[in-house]
Amino acid sequence: MKNFLLGCLLSTAVAVPAFAALKEGDKAPAFTAKASLAGKAFDYSLADSLKKGPVVVYFYPSAFTQGCNIQAHTFSENMDKFNAAGATVIGVSLDSIQRLNDFSADPNYCAGKVAVASDPSGSIAKSFDLMVGAAREGAKDSRGQEIGHGFAERTTFIVTPDGKVAATVGGVSPADNVMKSLETVQHLQHAGH
Repeated sequence: MKNFLLGCLLSTAVAVPAFAALKEGDKAPAFTAKASLAGKAFDYSLADSLKKGPVVVYFYPSAFTQGCNIQAHTFSENMDKFNAAGATVIGVSLDSIQRLNDFSADPNYCAGKVAVASDPSGSIAKSFDLMVGAAREGAKDSRGQEIGHGFAERTTFIVTPDGKVAATVGGVSPADNVMKSLETVQHLQHAGH
C-alpha cells in the first residue's frame, strides 16, 4: 500500500507544469554525464549528440517508479519513429549509474533502446531550471528496492542542433509527454531543422 501511495504521489507530484523550466528559444546547457544503454555504461555528451540532429532530453523522477516506467516504455516503443525523424533521446534522473544499467536493459522499460543518464547531484536538472526535490526516506521503487536519491520534475526539452530549446513539454501524463515530444521532432523534421 505504501509503495502504491508513493507511486501515485510521484506520478501526480510531477504532473504540474514546469513554470521555471527553460522555454522555447532558450539556450540549452551543454552537459556530459555517465549514461547507460542496454545495460552498458558510456560517457554521454549533449554537444556530440546535437551534431547528429535534434535531441529529446527528458528528465524524470526515478527509474523503476510508476510514471517513469510508463514513460521509458513508451519511449522504447516509439524509438524507431524518433530515429526516423532524425532525433536522439536521452533520459536524465538522479539515479545512480548502477540503477540505470538495470533500467536501460530491462525489456519492460527502456528495453535496450533508450539511453538514460545519471545526474546524482541534480546539477544537470538545475541547469535546465528544473526543481529538484530531496530524497524521501523509505521510498521504494516498483521492485521493492529503496530509491535513496532526490527527484527531478518530469519535464522534456526538445533541443535543436544549434543548442536552442525548440519546445518544453511538462504537465502531462508520462505517455502524453512522449507523444508530444514525438510530434515536436516530427514537426521539426518537416520544417527542415
